[in-house]
Amino acid sequence: MLRAAAIQMSSGSDKPANLDRAEALIRAAAERGARLVVLPEVFNWRGPRGAEADFAEAIPGPTSERLAKLARELGIHLQAGSISERIEGERRCYNTALLFAPSGELVGQYRKIHLFDVEIPGQVSAHESAARKPGEQTVVVQTEIGAIGLSVCYDLRFPELYRRLVRDGAEMLCIPSAFTFPTGAAHWEPLVRARAIENQCYVIAPDQFGTSPNGYRDYGSSMIVDPWGAVIARASEGEAIAMAEIRLDYLRKVRTELPSLTHARLGS
Repeated sequence: MLRAAAIQMSSGSDKPANLDRAEALIRAAAERGARLVVLPEVFNWRGPRGAEADFAEAIPGPTSERLAKLARELGIHLQAGSISERIEGERRCYNTALLFAPSGELVGQYRKIHLFDVEIPGQVSAHESAARKPGEQTVVVQTEIGAIGLSVCYDLRFPELYRRLVRDGAEMLCIPSAFTFPTGAAHWEPLVRARAIENQCYVIAPDQFGTSPNGYRDYGSSMIVDPWGAVIARASEGEAIAMAEIRLDYLRKVRTELPSLTHARLGS
C-alpha cells in the first residue's frame, strides 16, 4: 500500500514562480506521506501562444535537474506532469512527461502523442500541433511501487493508448492535464473513470485550474480513481492536493474476480 498525490495548480508565464509553487506542493504532499506525487500538464510554464519554443528546455535541463534533486531529497517517485522539451533545429517542441525515482534518476520520459486541436466557438480555440510535435512511443515504467503508464491530457480520449499501456504491464496510469472547462465539465470525470474501469488500473489525474494565460478556463477537479472506477480522492476548488491509498492487492483482486482483460479478443 502506498499514498499517491495529484497536485492541482494554476501555472502562468512566470517559470520561477511556477517551479517554486510546484516544489512547495510536492513537499506538502510528501510530508503527508505521499510516495508517488503527480503534477499537472505544463506545470512549469504556460504563456502566450507561439512562445513555447522560447521557454522549452533540453532534458536534462534546469527544470528536470531541480525535480530530480527534489525527488532524491524527499525519497519519492515524482511524475513531473509535463514540460515543453526543446527539439534542436525545430520551432516546435515536445510536450513531455517525466518520471523520477527516489534516487533522482529519470526513469521515464513520454512525449505526448495526441495533440489538442479544437475549435469550440466562443469558448476554446486551441491548436497544439502548431507549437508542438507529437511523440510516437508509449511508455510504461516498472518501479518498486508498481508499473506506471505515462500519458498527457488529450491522450485521455484515446482508449487504445491505455489498452497498450496495460498490455505492457501498467497498474497505475498518470494523466497530467490542463483540461479546458467546456470539455472538462462534460467529459473529464466520465473519461477518467472509464480509463480506470476498462483497464482495471488506478488513475492519477491532476489538472490545472483557473484561467490560462491564453484566456480559457481550466476545469480542475483533479482526482484519483481506483480499478473499480470509484473516485477515491478529488481536489477542492483552487490550489489543492488530492491524496489516496494505492493498493495493488486490491487491483489484483479486481482483475481476478472480473478478468475482463484476459477476455479481450480484438487487437489494440
